[in-house]
Amino acid sequence: MDIAIMIEGQNGLTWERWRNLAVAVEDLGFSGLYRSDHFTNAASPDKESLELWVSLTWLASHTRHIEFGSLVSPLSFRPPALTARMAAAVDDLSGGRLTLGLGAGWQAREHNLFGYDLLDLKARFDRFEEGLQVIDLLLKGDAPVSFSGEYFQLREAILLPRPARPGGPRLLIGGNGEKRTLPLAARYADEWNLVFASPSEVIRLSTVLDRLLAIEGRRPEAVRRSMMTGVRFGRTKKELTEKLAARSQSADDLRKKGFLIGVGEQVKVQLADLAKTGLQRVMLQWLDLEDLEGLAALAKAVLG
Repeated sequence: MDIAIMIEGQNGLTWERWRNLAVAVEDLGFSGLYRSDHFTNAASPDKESLELWVSLTWLASHTRHIEFGSLVSPLSFRPPALTARMAAAVDDLSGGRLTLGLGAGWQAREHNLFGYDLLDLKARFDRFEEGLQVIDLLLKGDAPVSFSGEYFQLREAILLPRPARPGGPRLLIGGNGEKRTLPLAARYADEWNLVFASPSEVIRLSTVLDRLLAIEGRRPEAVRRSMMTGVRFGRTKKELTEKLAARSQSADDLRKKGFLIGVGEQVKVQLADLAKTGLQRVMLQWLDLEDLEGLAALAKAVLG
């Protein structure tokens, strides 16, 4: 099971922090670096937040081997044709290392602040499904395609140049929802990413996905399984206690939500339990964007 790092870009991501994180993640041996796509926080105060695609374009040409991508990019922000075009170009620039993570959108505050229509839940997922169809058509088809939907249209459209990777970048659909998200993942995704789940919940939802894949005529191995989850790690018990106290968090409450919590190699043991579920990658949510020493200590504990 690969271990990658995920950051919340809306929590103060600047160019200096992004460059430092990219170097650290690659040099320390993590398999990838992923980030959220938000304009700002769900609640004030607002903090710095580099635009997603600008930051990924830089990452494509300033790293050598780590995989990277959006976790996830809402289709409420950008037309799917534009997203497909940018993703194909960034994937080519990186030599085929991009994962295009997509979602329906959820954060009401940023949509209101910047004038994007979030829509009600049903309409939001209807738009999301249409967007996935558009992206799938544009990335996988080598001939001009047309599409007539309620939210998006194509009229004999083709992306040129064609993606260097056949079918374009790996398409990731993120979420735990069994009514809409998992069926869409079974139909369109190359990778399914769930969030904050216990090992037993990972197994249960993965089994649901297997059934849905069978309905779509796809084999279970057609979709990579990954999870983004929180980590609270300390080099000492004192440091871990201080980190939890700083956020007024209880270790027991966080564990119930699927967080990995511990000192030294305790987190490695918890990762081993997740590996038994069949997960192929875990993205550890690293919230302190400037704590590179802590990130190095985590790498030593879980990658050694």
